[in-house]
Amino acid sequence: MAPALSPTRSHHVAVIGAGPAGLVAARELRREGHSVVVFEKQKQVGGTWIYTDEVESDPLSVDPTRSVVHSSVYRSLRINGTRECTGYRDFPFVVRSGVSRDPRRFPSHGEVLAYLKDFAKEFGIEEMVRFETEVVKVSPAAEEGIGKWRIESTEKEKKVRRDEIYDAVVVCNGHYVEPRHAEIPGLSSWPGKEMHSHNYRIPEPFRDKVVVLIGNSSSAEDISRDIARVAKEVHVACRSNPADTFIKQTGYNNLWTHSMIESVHEDGSVVYQNGKTISVDIIMHCTGYKYHFPFLDTNGIVTVDDNRVGPLYKDVFPPAFAPSLSFIGIPWQVLPFPMFELQSKWIAGVLSGRIPLPSKEDMMIEIKTFYSTLEVQGIPKRYTHRMGNTQFEYDNWLASQCGCSETEEWRKEMCLANGVRKEAHPETYRDEWDDHHLVSEAYQDFSLYS
Repeated sequence: MAPALSPTRSHHVAVIGAGPAGLVAARELRREGHSVVVFEKQKQVGGTWIYTDEVESDPLSVDPTRSVVHSSVYRSLRINGTRECTGYRDFPFVVRSGVSRDPRRFPSHGEVLAYLKDFAKEFGIEEMVRFETEVVKVSPAAEEGIGKWRIESTEKEKKVRRDEIYDAVVVCNGHYVEPRHAEIPGLSSWPGKEMHSHNYRIPEPFRDKVVVLIGNSSSAEDISRDIARVAKEVHVACRSNPADTFIKQTGYNNLWTHSMIESVHEDGSVVYQNGKTISVDIIMHCTGYKYHFPFLDTNGIVTVDDNRVGPLYKDVFPPAFAPSLSFIGIPWQVLPFPMFELQSKWIAGVLSGRIPLPSKEDMMIEIKTFYSTLEVQGIPKRYTHRMGNTQFEYDNWLASQCGCSETEEWRKEMCLANGVRKEAHPETYRDEWDDHHLVSEAYQDFSLYS
């Protein structure tokens, strides 16, 4: 077994980030008896759910000297999963009374932020948070003892730089800040404007423009429809579409889906694999994000290689540093908040010595076996942390480690039903549904926590 920290005393734990992952991590760590400090760069809790009109000076977000904007939320964004599935397991995301609350089943980003603030208030999280404090460096502090970590941070207002030692660090800094971009022949000499969806907020700047969006994510789908209300033409190009794809979207006279872009040219034209050539004003990359831990110094032991964070046991613990370093929120294509909650419970229990980990050697063997399986299946490294249909199996494994109940059947069924509805009716799935029996089951469960 990996050496557990002594369960006889409270451990001093640093949590990096006060978004949805950091908030529930702080709660679970304190519940387990640890003392917790949460480092948060912004003025409030909420992480990426804090909407701002502000965008980065570099629309592609590649300039290393740019002033980084944390949020990727655009003004019209509504969640793409049901409110019942979205919330933490023991603090349901139900409609609460209050000014300017959004009671819809698929509410806006503002309602999610309000929910996270409710959560922080309910469990007294803010008293553990150092706001407007940036973590500059996290590194092993071997001279202070095995498993110790040195954290260097700066406070914005006081211009104070702190250098502190912690027993453990839980990384919850999110992964919607550092954009990925499509590589397309000819882009360096293409004369139009390029940007990443990270810097999209409102459709008005696209009025009367011909716009191409690259990607097949929910954001590409939503933003293309948002822009189509004012743009001259909107074209969505996607790598996973067959080469001959050219589909006019129902309900629009200016929105098309294409195969991937083949090349772009100095005359402003964009050539698709389907043979179409279109003169374009703006290309928007809706191509996702890179995992980014600029503050973390592990002497190359924990790396990000083609968006694979590794090596990580169960997407949480790097074996060389387990259990004193952990990550929450690495998997994607998941119901994030319930997963964050279970990962947090697991980490808290492992740190206290209540839940054992395998030996470092056994953890590495499992990781290498997993990597080999992905390779045999032809799955690229960048999809290492994509879960999709395996998420409930993963959540149930976490639950079994923590002694918690498995994922509720209604939550699994509702999630799957919503995915089918979204695929079939992307325009209306947020406002038309037929799973009322599952909603009733959810609210029966929720009554246990009211």
